[in-house]
Amino acid sequence: MSMTAPFDKDLIRRYEGPGPRYTSYPTAVQFTEEFTRDDYRALCERSNTAEPRKPLAAYVHVPFCASLCYYCACSKIVTRHPEKVRAYLERLHREIEMQSGLLESGRPLRQLHFGGGTPTYLSAQQMAQLMRALESSFGFAAPSEREFSIEIDPRTLGPNCLPTLREQGFDRVSFGVQDLDPRVQAAINRLQPVEMTLAAIEGARSAGFGALSLDLIYGLPHQSVASFSRTLDQIIAARPERLAVYNYAHLPNLFRAQRLIDAADLPDAEEKLEIFAETVRRLSAAGYVYIGLDHFALPDDALVLAQRDRSLQRNFQGYSTHAECDLLGLGLTAIGKMADGYSQNAKALADYYAAIDAGHLPIARGLRLSRDDRIRRAVIQALMCHATLPYADIEARFDIDFADYFARELAGLEPLAADGLVGLGNQEIRVTDSGRFFLRPIAMVFDTYLKDGSTAGRFSKAV
Repeated sequence: MSMTAPFDKDLIRRYEGPGPRYTSYPTAVQFTEEFTRDDYRALCERSNTAEPRKPLAAYVHVPFCASLCYYCACSKIVTRHPEKVRAYLERLHREIEMQSGLLESGRPLRQLHFGGGTPTYLSAQQMAQLMRALESSFGFAAPSEREFSIEIDPRTLGPNCLPTLREQGFDRVSFGVQDLDPRVQAAINRLQPVEMTLAAIEGARSAGFGALSLDLIYGLPHQSVASFSRTLDQIIAARPERLAVYNYAHLPNLFRAQRLIDAADLPDAEEKLEIFAETVRRLSAAGYVYIGLDHFALPDDALVLAQRDRSLQRNFQGYSTHAECDLLGLGLTAIGKMADGYSQNAKALADYYAAIDAGHLPIARGLRLSRDDRIRRAVIQALMCHATLPYADIEARFDIDFADYFARELAGLEPLAADGLVGLGNQEIRVTDSGRFFLRPIAMVFDTYLKDGSTAGRFSKAV
């Protein structure tokens, strides 16, 4: 995907209203507590009997952090008490055992992602025990057929942490950076010297990690085009294979930690837009490919190759390369996708513990997809990942006439076509280069749950 398309501020303002990020469809907003553990077991049975049976992916949530980052909207527990970690890991091991009892053997774990919180809050021994539990319960795919990644806060790295993680089977790392400007770091309570970040990058490469990803955030307090450009200078020089450049959504009513940020220090909408425009220009000039939304990668990265061969997928961890897996959600708040349904674990630690102590999976809510959900999920996934949607693909898969089934949606796309964001042909929908910055508004046209227009306060800005 080219990033040379004109950056039209008027269009951005027109389509910047709130909307889902479509890490799933239907989105987690639609999950319900009417979904039970029995529903989840039924999904596992369907998954076990599917032909062919899918390999497995797993997301493991480690919620602990040593300090609070004010911008953070993740589920986390800020603590310095190791006994809390031990109590959590005891339950997590038991959850892994319960999950493995529902799934047939011979379905190797092909994709694994540790997120947080701060996964490297765990000691080397705790991580080793957790990896052994996962391998004994599910089995790992061969190293050449898998992708095991972990999110890392560079501030937590000890001298042997990265080599140890590599030995334990991880082959990709994602470093949280956000911004390298000391004034911005102070305002978000995340002091992380440039030297620390660069040392982490060098350490990961020395340890043999195959690809590095860095997370940046624009829209933070005290940021400006000039200050963020200085951060980009140093990041581009470090040449990470992937970059995720997230739009900070200031939602203090939803996320208590954000109340510690003075809204008066945030860049205004115009400055924030300029920061993103400059980011796109700089990364394009440096040779990065725009995957979509907030993801960029070098041309030979696996994400770019997956997009080219249409194996790219979008899930709860963003864009990834293994589209054929059923996903296990392990740990507090974790979301899974099994067969044609989603499940989410308890959000409160006490509820998570109570379920596992009673011998139950800690599933609190979820959703079984209808046929219409599955059709729309396939459409939205294709638009978000591949920017083209051949009607014949959907028609063959679901035995429908695309133009008839989606007559209202095709009419709804006409204003976006007039704005140059999509091309509407007799055989396909094609997202233009300019339209790639508007994937969320384009996908929203196919979201039947947004008919009432009730998006305010539930989602971040769509552009």
